[in-house]
Amino acid sequence: MSSAPDVTVIVAAYNAMPYVTGSVTSVLRQSLGAGHIELIAVDDGSTDGTGEELDRLAAGAPGMRVIHQPNSGGPAGPRNLGLERATGRYVFFLDADDRLGPEALERMVAAADENGSDVVLGRIVGEGGRRAPRSMFGRNQPRTDVFASRVYWTLNPMKLFRRELVERLGLRFDTGLSIGEDQPFTATAYLEAAAISVVADHDCLYWVAREDGNNITAQPHGTRMRMDLFRRMTQLVAERVEPGPRRDVLMHRHFAVELRDAVLQWCREPHRDVQTKLLAELGDLIAPYYGEGPAARLPAVVRLRCHLIQRGLLDELLTLVRWELDRGAASYGITTVAATADDEEELLVEDGRAYARYPYFRDSTLNIPDDCYDITSELRVRHEVASAALGLGGLRLTGHASVDRIPAAGTTAGLVLRRRGTGDERRFPVHGTDGAFDVTVDGASLPAGLWDISLTVDAAGVAKEARLGSRRAESVTTGTTTVVTAQGTAVALYTTKPYGNLTLDVGETRHRVLPHVGVEGVAWAPAGPATLAVNVRCTLAGWPAGALAVRAEGPDGAELTAPVDGGTALLPLAEAGEWRITVRLAAGDGEWTVPVPRRPGLGTAHWRRCGLPWYAKPLAGRDVLTLRVGRVDLWKAVRARLRLR
Repeated sequence: MSSAPDVTVIVAAYNAMPYVTGSVTSVLRQSLGAGHIELIAVDDGSTDGTGEELDRLAAGAPGMRVIHQPNSGGPAGPRNLGLERATGRYVFFLDADDRLGPEALERMVAAADENGSDVVLGRIVGEGGRRAPRSMFGRNQPRTDVFASRVYWTLNPMKLFRRELVERLGLRFDTGLSIGEDQPFTATAYLEAAAISVVADHDCLYWVAREDGNNITAQPHGTRMRMDLFRRMTQLVAERVEPGPRRDVLMHRHFAVELRDAVLQWCREPHRDVQTKLLAELGDLIAPYYGEGPAARLPAVVRLRCHLIQRGLLDELLTLVRWELDRGAASYGITTVAATADDEEELLVEDGRAYARYPYFRDSTLNIPDDCYDITSELRVRHEVASAALGLGGLRLTGHASVDRIPAAGTTAGLVLRRRGTGDERRFPVHGTDGAFDVTVDGASLPAGLWDISLTVDAAGVAKEARLGSRRAESVTTGTTTVVTAQGTAVALYTTKPYGNLTLDVGETRHRVLPHVGVEGVAWAPAGPATLAVNVRCTLAGWPAGALAVRAEGPDGAELTAPVDGGTALLPLAEAGEWRITVRLAAGDGEWTVPVPRRPGLGTAHWRRCGLPWYAKPLAGRDVLTLRVGRVDLWKAVRARLRLR
């Protein structure tokens, strides 16, 4: 390569046949172009032909280098070796059994260059049943960080890193960690990055589930390894982030995932004395970081787990873990307890709080605090909008709502609108029972601004609230609907991006009326002398009767108007003078004017009044159609004809 490549892709490969072929090929076929990519593949002592396949692929790819080394026991060493040889502005780590989307590198490099980002995440897609992280890929994020987004919930290294940042920080993969060696690398890069970008509108990385089950993340690992990882990551966060809410955001991830995995491995230890010793160590590990801040963010079952660990309650912790496993609760990501048909019996609602009847709930011998069972904040509002119709009578919404795991019988709903950037809120009466709702909002009664629509739900005394609109019937349009009310107020209903929630725009804060009104054509009507036919386009969902008209402004403030009926206005122009033609939408205190453009094909109209000739002639050089109407000067006409002869 004559100059430094944009990206160095590093592939650490060990016994990756036949997957490595697709992985490497996905790099060589990137839309970014082979001249912009350096590919370094490190064969970590493979015995299944992976090394030979890499050499074969490199023979036809000038930008690809293969390094062979004895097996190092994990991906950290090969990745570090690749970093030492990298020359690209950016580096990307690709596992040998995964592959890139065709435009992945082009899009990620563009995001980094445009936003000055040091780390770029591209959307990950799972294949063959392999689960991929999703929460951070809801929308494109040009510039974000670990506190304003969900990026910290994916700490794998299959991301684009600015190499200058990597070298300045001396980042390398931790060869002392048997698992999670990528987490300190990625977390440090996140925390030190000037900005992080997320490319969510393209499938950048495909995580492939191997048929032999030998993805490294699928392998079992011991309790000690999991504890070492938890220790390393909590120490890293504590060293780099001051105590407080920002640190709690990051600790949440490690208590919910790494600690969970350590406990799951701990319960498989066959010797009780080893379990006792490891449990004491777990208690020491969480003690410096577990307090009210992190606890407030964690699910109740994690708080219960931490409570049992802190008190060294071995048998009770074993019971909890086995109960979770029986319930299928130890799933990927955040630890939750799966709902079952018996949820109603396993939930206690009391004084506006919901408590899960997890093991030892209100056991008088253990006296575990109710807070360890309080799942009120975890219960989600389930809702669906059945109809959303904006018209002159207001916005009518119908649908139904409920709260997870609480019977719908007796559930009541309410509607609240909040104006962005202010503390202004309005509540509207709702009709319906058992979670059904039917409500009409008079948009004209609201001050100008963007009004976000939320639904309040009371289920057996548990009060919840959720933004409305993301779940809706197929018949509910996602497009913007705009009306002009009798009071002259412009009201638009639209769905937000990317979440699809409903918002009212009152007073044209974002959605203008004028683009909805235009002129399709102008001609002289055959019926009646000097009658101008104007075809008007109006895509508003509603406007008051008679509010839309064509207007001619003449001399001394004179005005002629004709209503638009069926898309056409017939405007008689029989009075002398110069007349400027516009389309006007007027209601209440609101008025919008659209000039009628001059039409080159519109000729001069002639007619007789009381036996005398008259004319209406479009004037040249005017941006707005302007007609001169008058009686023909006979002497002037005769002289003009004589000159022509």
